[in-house]
Amino acid sequence: MNDKVYFEFPGRIVLIGFGSIGQGVLPLILRHIAIRPERISIVTADDRGRKVAEEYGVKFVKEALTRENFRRILDVNIGRGDFVLNVSVDVSSIALVKYCRERGAMYLDTCIEPWEGGYTSPTISIAKRTNYALREEAIALKGGNARTPTAIITHGANPGLVSHFVKQALLNIAGDLGVEAAPGCREEWGRLAQKLGVTTIHIAERDTQVSSRPKRPNEFVNTWSVDGFVGEGSQPAELGWGTNERNFPRDGKRHDFGCGAAIYLTQPGAATRVRTWTPKAQNIMGYLITHGESISIADYLTVKEGTNIAYRPTVHYAYHPSDAAVLSVHELQGRNWQLQDEKRIMTDDIVSGIDELGVLLAGHKKNAYWYGSQLSVEEARRLAPHNQATSLQVTVSCLAGMIWAMENPNRGLLEPDELDHRRMLEICMPYLGPVVGEYTDWTPLSDRERLFPEDIDKSDPWQFKNVRVF
Repeated sequence: MNDKVYFEFPGRIVLIGFGSIGQGVLPLILRHIAIRPERISIVTADDRGRKVAEEYGVKFVKEALTRENFRRILDVNIGRGDFVLNVSVDVSSIALVKYCRERGAMYLDTCIEPWEGGYTSPTISIAKRTNYALREEAIALKGGNARTPTAIITHGANPGLVSHFVKQALLNIAGDLGVEAAPGCREEWGRLAQKLGVTTIHIAERDTQVSSRPKRPNEFVNTWSVDGFVGEGSQPAELGWGTNERNFPRDGKRHDFGCGAAIYLTQPGAATRVRTWTPKAQNIMGYLITHGESISIADYLTVKEGTNIAYRPTVHYAYHPSDAAVLSVHELQGRNWQLQDEKRIMTDDIVSGIDELGVLLAGHKKNAYWYGSQLSVEEARRLAPHNQATSLQVTVSCLAGMIWAMENPNRGLLEPDELDHRRMLEICMPYLGPVVGEYTDWTPLSDRERLFPEDIDKSDPWQFKNVRVF
């Protein structure tokens, strides 16, 4: 077991939210960051995890944060030099980043959350319900970055860890193709991806964890936050839109503001299917769930010639969750996106399975390369208490981001793509199980048209038109 202490932290730590991720990250914080338990506080909306908090001797405050009360509740726990880890739902990340900047505290979250209703309210336009819009609002805060406390947004497994996988995968492909590569700045990473010929990046994930308790009718079962998954699955499907694409989706929409790196579809991500590949699962059908990395990676790797976009890869998430979650999504669709009455997160009831999470970089001379983690539930439990395969990939990435922020406390607002991927992977690797890289000849056209003719573009197998299931 890795018991290395990476940082002695003199401040206080506040965890906002204490579901599966909060409960899983707490023992990692106490293992790898030198801090007394009494200097850690949990602020959460319900009683989940109270026993875990008592087990580790940390303060537990049951209080739902709202627009009206969050300052009053947090003021007693957060000051200069402290750290806020936000793993909640329905608490605005933008509001917390601004608040932490005012208080002189560091900050990290796993996604950009709006206040309750921000993902689905019919009073908000579809374009404003996207992660693109949330990201634009967040990165606008960079304008006041000079010597402000470090605030890292979207640093879980994905978004987060996968951005570091992308960089390592680019270096691995370059090495195998004999291409010299020592990128440092953003432009150099984009130039490397362009030189290698990477046109498409899938965040390709297959979760095969199985519970001893079958999913029941009117129950949503998942291996992580049900509310989080349903929220992002109900948002419009989104993807970074590459310069290689020749066929714009019929239901696709562009934004009239911001960086222009992504588009959205006028349908929920959890109703949009895409083809992808992972080494163990092989061919899979995933949901095109909107995620911050689909936008930030596409934006980060963009190459400009003057004001023109010379290169940008298409980037999207392709998620095949646990089979119980697939059944839950199917039932949710049948209910016209009205959440089931019962919710369950699979934890101790998981009997087997892995979470195979990685990035598939395609279009280069060796066709496609998958790089990522194949963590089993058995190894996750051995490595860290209160975790299973899915949660540990998230919690160790949270830990790594916290440590990096503590080591670099005055860097302002940052996205995962802007961090040192080597340091991040150094901290995460001991907790990821087998981390493998594998080339494949598979394309989205493999074994197609066996049953019916399809409208596909055979000149380029990696066109989004060929990946999406219409």
